[in-house]
Amino acid sequence: MGLLIIAIVLRLGYSQFIQYEELSLKATESWQRSFPLEASRGKIYDSQGVVLVDNLTTSSVIVVPSQIKDKENTAQQLAAILECDYDYMLQKVNKHVSVQRLQPEGRQISDEKAYKIDKLKLPGVYLVQDTLRYYPHKNYLAQTLGFVGIDNQGLVGLELKYDTYLTGENGSINYYMNAKSQNLNLYPADYVYPTTGMSIELTIDTRVQDVVERELNNAYDTYNPDSILALAMNPKTGAILAMCSKPDFDPNDYQNADSEIYNRNLPMWKSYEPGSTFKIITFSSALNEGLFDMDKDTYYDKGYEIVGGARIKSWKKGGHGLQTFREVLQNSSNPGFVEIGRRLGKDNLYNYVKAFGLTEKTGIDLPGESSGIMFAYENFNEVEQATVAFGQGISITPLQLVRAVAACVNGGYLYKPYIVNKIYNSYTNEIIVETEPELIRQVITEETSAQVRDALESVVTDGGGKNAYIEGYRIGGKTGTAQRAINGTYAGNGYILSFIGVAPIDDPEIILYIAMDNPKNTIQYGGTTVAPIARKILVDVLPALGIKKVTEQREKAWVWTDVKTFTVQNYVGLSKDQVKSEEYGFEFLGEGNIVVDQLPRVGEKIAEGEKVKIQLGEQ
Repeated sequence: MGLLIIAIVLRLGYSQFIQYEELSLKATESWQRSFPLEASRGKIYDSQGVVLVDNLTTSSVIVVPSQIKDKENTAQQLAAILECDYDYMLQKVNKHVSVQRLQPEGRQISDEKAYKIDKLKLPGVYLVQDTLRYYPHKNYLAQTLGFVGIDNQGLVGLELKYDTYLTGENGSINYYMNAKSQNLNLYPADYVYPTTGMSIELTIDTRVQDVVERELNNAYDTYNPDSILALAMNPKTGAILAMCSKPDFDPNDYQNADSEIYNRNLPMWKSYEPGSTFKIITFSSALNEGLFDMDKDTYYDKGYEIVGGARIKSWKKGGHGLQTFREVLQNSSNPGFVEIGRRLGKDNLYNYVKAFGLTEKTGIDLPGESSGIMFAYENFNEVEQATVAFGQGISITPLQLVRAVAACVNGGYLYKPYIVNKIYNSYTNEIIVETEPELIRQVITEETSAQVRDALESVVTDGGGKNAYIEGYRIGGKTGTAQRAINGTYAGNGYILSFIGVAPIDDPEIILYIAMDNPKNTIQYGGTTVAPIARKILVDVLPALGIKKVTEQREKAWVWTDVKTFTVQNYVGLSKDQVKSEEYGFEFLGEGNIVVDQLPRVGEKIAEGEKVKIQLGEQ
């Protein structure tokens, strides 16, 4: 008996002093219950600090089955409020687990449902804090931002690409119960705070994106195209200023959206023949090789060129006649570009297409980018060489085209496009990652690039891009009208109409590209349909970006369809009786006899039939 008592005492002592920590940990683990607390994801901002993606605090339902006394009644009540099947809910509340999360039916529930559940005071049923991803601008930038799933994991767009950074660390409420689900007051509850994920600042500028969204919505409603897209980039860095696709969707309600819409960010996913906008690439390449002087050398456009037995026609019946090569670009002469392609030759043309990055993905920091389609070198023969020269037979994405044109006008430098400017700690604002412009290569010389800018400005003043001309701003650009290829063959009707604009052309700050697929009830030319949309966007965007008007610019060539404009004189300081003009009328505002202000300002242009607003007052 003595030996037995000694053995028991020794065992107790060993348990108390040697195994204490191990046994205590096992005990608390068996007693501990945890209510999870969802961490907020990091917010997403534009470059001006505008919140594009936010979080809302909401509630989720958790049950502790061992604490539920009347499981049938509890299941019935919860099923009615959460709008789910009774048997399904009964199975949940009967599970042999310490804590059961009701999802998806009990995740991120509305305030109304949360109030009803809280009012019932059901034993074993708890409401815990949760977060709901919120897109305050709804369809705005939808395909680019993407959305998250029920567990706040990124599924599409930036939410997917940067999920690791945006995801926070969940917290919990830890409490202790015995086997009968009674609270153990000996151990106080422990609150582990959730940690918010990192925040992201984009290169997207809402001053640009707002206008692009507005005008694309208007165009989509007006022309009913199959789709319309826009992309704006800073040509000096590769930073994306705006990106837009229509049709779009509301990320707050992605469950009811078409997956073909939210999985396709058109400016970087849609691959098609660029048409005449590609002529900028061919023209730049030939200039860089010194194959012609664009103002001295000429080409006679008789209306067609014969290549490998195929007849390649001009869009103008009978052709454009004798032209300088600047006019070949202005008139978008396909036979003229066949000649430029011949002069470049197979190797040069193919190598420049590769050098401008048109045979590979750009590497933008977004998921779902396409790479485009180009003939294999061995299949790049005489006919293919001719058609590629004017933008047919090659398939590229808008992003590839915009990046290549940026290299044509920024001094010849090809940059990697990017959309995330910086990633930083949501609490301390410490920058974790900051993107720097990444130069890939120089494709053409700065001298050639200056010539290209000059040529593109003349396209807007004297060529097919006149509908994008803006008084006070020097704009360059090129229109495009491309056939639609469906399943490898050209569609019988409908075109992809496009325009790419650069502003200001002497010192580019923005490149804007717009493409509309198969618009209805309109003239199927990029210059007549899409260029005016680009003009509307640039009219608002350029002042918003702080780009000032100039007093001298190349005059727009006037044709009979153009509205005449007149330069406004200075009337400030004159009396009302002295305000006169034979070219335009006036609208007087206010009281008094002295002109204190006017719109438009002195030196600005006013269209025929419009009136100058005169503000009267007393000095």
